[in-house]
Amino acid sequence: MMFNKQIFTILILSLSLALAGSGCISEGAEDNVAQEITVDEFSNIRENPVTPWNPEPSAPVIDPTAYIDPQASVIGEVTIGANVMVSPMASIRSDEGMPIFVGDRSNVQDGVVLHALETINEEGEPIEDNIVEVDGKEYAVYIGNNVSLAHQSQVHGPAAVGDDTFIGMQAFVFKSKVGNNCVLEPRSAAIGVTIPDGRYIPAGMVVTSQAEADKLPEVTDDYAYSHTNEAVVYVNVHLAEGYKETS
Repeated sequence: MMFNKQIFTILILSLSLALAGSGCISEGAEDNVAQEITVDEFSNIRENPVTPWNPEPSAPVIDPTAYIDPQASVIGEVTIGANVMVSPMASIRSDEGMPIFVGDRSNVQDGVVLHALETINEEGEPIEDNIVEVDGKEYAVYIGNNVSLAHQSQVHGPAAVGDDTFIGMQAFVFKSKVGNNCVLEPRSAAIGVTIPDGRYIPAGMVVTSQAEADKLPEVTDDYAYSHTNEAVVYVNVHLAEGYKETS
């Protein structure tokens, strides 16, 4: 059977017109607008929703040198500092408790969760018990500079983590302040306590009283993980730079 080019051309034109009329194909500016709306609605970096306890949507503020993986999510009143690395499947969600702060050169690794209890009630008043204060400023979650939040760890506000601290794999911080130069070994937890500077929680230990927290061992030069955080920060700062260059 011979191929009729004229009939084929008519069929293609008819199909294109039918699809355009049905809305399956859009042209020009209309296509661009639809694409922008889709990106806004489903972006991994977006505003928090309006809720009874928070009538104002807030967008994250992210330093241009930070890298946010496309599979991570950053929502609401979040500040992310310079050279921060946020890895795949991490969730930084400031839609209930706010704000959340992540300091310079810190890293939020795969599967990490940063979230917080409600910090404002439906009358617009602060819920003081769910707020932490650092250097005279109030936060739902505060992560200092040069902090490593290792794979699947959680920091749930009210909570603060000081500078140069390592939060190990699957470790948990809730209603607590962790000092500077601390280590939470894998699967350890700090709940309702203040961890003094330069202390570590052994793997699997759950600290729930201040008496326990005050007796924690010190991070010394011969401690096995005394320099782990420095190495992890170094690697992740360079990963952030590398991913930024290729994105």
